[in-house]
Amino acid sequence: MNLEKLTQDVNQLARSAGEFMLNELKSFDPSKIEHKYGENFNLVSYVDKETEARLVEGLSRLIPGSGFITEEGTVEQAKDEEFVWVIDPLDGTTNFLHAYPQFCTSIGLMQGGKIISGVIYEPFRDEMFFTWKNGGAWMNRERLAVSKVSAVQHSLLACGFPSRQNQKTEAYMSMIQKITRESHGFRRIGSAALDLAYTARGWFEGYFEYNLNSWDMAAGVLLVEEAGGQVTDFQGGDNYLFGGEIISSNTLIHKELMGMIAESWNQ
Repeated sequence: MNLEKLTQDVNQLARSAGEFMLNELKSFDPSKIEHKYGENFNLVSYVDKETEARLVEGLSRLIPGSGFITEEGTVEQAKDEEFVWVIDPLDGTTNFLHAYPQFCTSIGLMQGGKIISGVIYEPFRDEMFFTWKNGGAWMNRERLAVSKVSAVQHSLLACGFPSRQNQKTEAYMSMIQKITRESHGFRRIGSAALDLAYTARGWFEGYFEYNLNSWDMAAGVLLVEEAGGQVTDFQGGDNYLFGGEIISSNTLIHKELMGMIAESWNQ
């Protein structure tokens, strides 16, 4: 399999998906917004679902018989195939619904449970982030590299905020407050895929979050790694894709950041 060629083909599908989103945004009817699980903050629209259906159709042609893990569940979920696409058709749905311009399509490809290709397309900026195993990380024609900042105190970080209250919420918010005081602060975009892409680009020194799903991060984790960064779970292991916890960084601050997280998280 020519991974570079395959990734370029996925780029075209992602670009088409982005064009569809932008066209729909021009005339989007807010009455068509749906709430998942009856939660006011958990939004979805026909744009998410239609984008996913289009991507599934196109990706199925690229690798016939491949499986899918998708956010909107428009196709039977199957992660036991040799090749599995992990898709978030519209990461940053709430941003999209408010015409806030930071949202994207995220497509990762797994082989044997390992991510081997990833594409993140940000349509408003027309920026295509893409990577394949051992092929480097790219944004359009620019090769990406993580930042060279070596201490948290000089770092700009990204995170997400928990929408649901659970036993870890207080510890997590305490962690953010503490790290805010000991860094250059946080940015909260509202798209995990873009948080990872911006870490790979060197805009953020690190990003962490919990309660994530595989489709939030599949493409982005390989992007960070291929740009020279590091990705682990909160304990420093590799159970991030399906474990829900992720720390990504420029590698240089990873140990320090992980230690700061552990101080609050493990209490």
